[in-house]
Amino acid sequence: MKSKSLLGLREKSTLKEIKLKYKNLMKKWHPDKHKDNVEKATKMSMQINEAYEIILDYCNNYEYSFDEENIKKTSYSPAEWWHDKFGNR
Repeated sequence: MKSKSLLGLREKSTLKEIKLKYKNLMKKWHPDKHKDNVEKATKMSMQINEAYEIILDYCNNYEYSFDEENIKKTSYSPAEWWHDKFGNR
């Protein structure tokens, strides 16, 4: 997922981590901090915002919660996940 790599997220990131990565990247790439290349900083800021919106939309509409407590609870192995979803089929 391009959005995940742009924000530098781990495979299992909490909503708190996602928001923190976004906030730090926006601080880094804010056009006011790049007076020598405002166009590049503006482009990066737009890409970061778009990636963040995509990920938040995914998290908000996904079947499971992405809060820290739920992430820790759902650290299934692939076999455990399969068994939990489909049982002994």
